[in-house]
Amino acid sequence: MSTQPSDDAEPGAAPATANTVAANNETPTVTESEPDVAKPTQEEPKVAKPTELQAAAPVEAPLPATTAGETTEPQSAPAQDTDSPAHDKKPESGTASQLPPLAQLWKAAEGHAHFEIWGVPLSDPERHIPTQIIFQKFLNANDGDVEKAKAQLLKTLDWRQKTQPLQLVRKMFSKAKFDGLGYVTTYTAGDEPAVDEPEQKEVFTWNLYGTAKSLDETFGNLQEFLEWRVALMELGLIELNIGGAIKPITADYDPYQMTQVHDYRGISFLRQTDVAKAASKESIIVLGDNYPELLKEKFFVNIPVIMGFLFGIMKVFVSKKTLKKFHPISSGTNLAREFVNTKVDGLGDKLPAEYGGKGADLKTLGKALIVE
Repeated sequence: MSTQPSDDAEPGAAPATANTVAANNETPTVTESEPDVAKPTQEEPKVAKPTELQAAAPVEAPLPATTAGETTEPQSAPAQDTDSPAHDKKPESGTASQLPPLAQLWKAAEGHAHFEIWGVPLSDPERHIPTQIIFQKFLNANDGDVEKAKAQLLKTLDWRQKTQPLQLVRKMFSKAKFDGLGYVTTYTAGDEPAVDEPEQKEVFTWNLYGTAKSLDETFGNLQEFLEWRVALMELGLIELNIGGAIKPITADYDPYQMTQVHDYRGISFLRQTDVAKAASKESIIVLGDNYPELLKEKFFVNIPVIMGFLFGIMKVFVSKKTLKKFHPISSGTNLAREFVNTKVDGLGDKLPAEYGGKGADLKTLGKALIVE
């Protein structure tokens, strides 16, 4: 599916070379397949799940009742204009395809055994703004194509049911492998603490891959690394607080996005290990499939100047929409300059000194996953 990746060029693989991409098929946008949509049938009324907060979707109005002795004559279908271009079009069957896009996604999700995404219990998007935001993100990621958005949504529900990302946030990870590797920070106007108003805060996730003592150790157990990476994403979502949203988003307005910084200080791009490449490939797929439209901007910092040309090569493999969000910076101290016009005034000054700001370091200010 052609989804907007949440995270690309993961550990030790900051912009991949053409050979690397070709070898691993590391395409940040995942090829989409058409969903398996069963033909509409007359369904039995569904019983709402105990945790669902809304009534079931409305059913069609019943046919008019007849009194005793009355018979209902079958009505003749109106004559069709065979000369009209519309005559050649097949009428859409069932009621699902006649519903608005968000309602169609809700109808699909309503029948799934898992009914949570990003910590939000799904409900009727007409009454529940957090669900509206999530469904709209899936639509935005698929350029409004309802069938593709529905397929991605159902696959995400399958994945979350199997993976249980919310439990990973509370998991203990190896200190030797992951200590200091990732942080989440929230910046607001003035000196006030973090607020729930999305228009007044900026959420950052930091991936400091250069701090890994051993790339082979950190990325060697692929499943363990992916769990850590997913948990960091969920930690950022807690800061976004989509569950507390009171204003819907649109295709053009969406303040519920994060800025991502990948710091590759000390990593040699000319000596990438196979395990780092595998971790990069799987991270792109997992995060791209299951966290659409959560990326605001992505900065690759402390990238050697000679590697900048690789972003030109990436144009072949990344959608234009995604590529516009990628920014390679050779020196991390120049990062603060990138935040001139933002929701938070003086955002650049709030960043840590090593990234050109005047704020506290990540270890002091940032939130991290539990390690032992």
